[in-house]
Amino acid sequence: MRVFLDANILFSAADPVSATRRLLDIFLEHAEAVTSPHAVEEAGRNLEIKRPQYLADFKKLLRRLHITHAFADVTDPKVHLSKEDTPILGGAVGSRCTYLWTGDKRHFSKLYGKTIEGVTIVDGIRLVEVLIELGWAP
Repeated sequence: MRVFLDANILFSAADPVSATRRLLDIFLEHAEAVTSPHAVEEAGRNLEIKRPQYLADFKKLLRRLHITHAFADVTDPKVHLSKEDTPILGGAVGSRCTYLWTGDKRHFSKLYGKTIEGVTIVDGIRLVEVLIELGWAP
């Protein structure tokens, strides 16, 4: 299983004691987390502005992730994303991820639980449910 991490997940996971980081750590014991340079850049830029104390942890975290340049144009006519979010879904589809983990309710909430070109969009709660279903979560 491969999960693509949106920039907001990277931002939250940079805090080594956050719930997002704990969930990502559990996930990484069993599967692969993928992200893109686009998401890394966005998360890094926001950390520099809002939480520079987590930049060192962010850089350590990135070494545990697969960073890909893979991208696929999403052709599903039901999908309407901003130009900022299109590379996120396109990266998840292009890298053949099973899930796209995002906390971006403003742009992705209408897609939560939907599968777009093989990628199911989930929030952290649904990802926990998936891990429990697979017997991976404590």
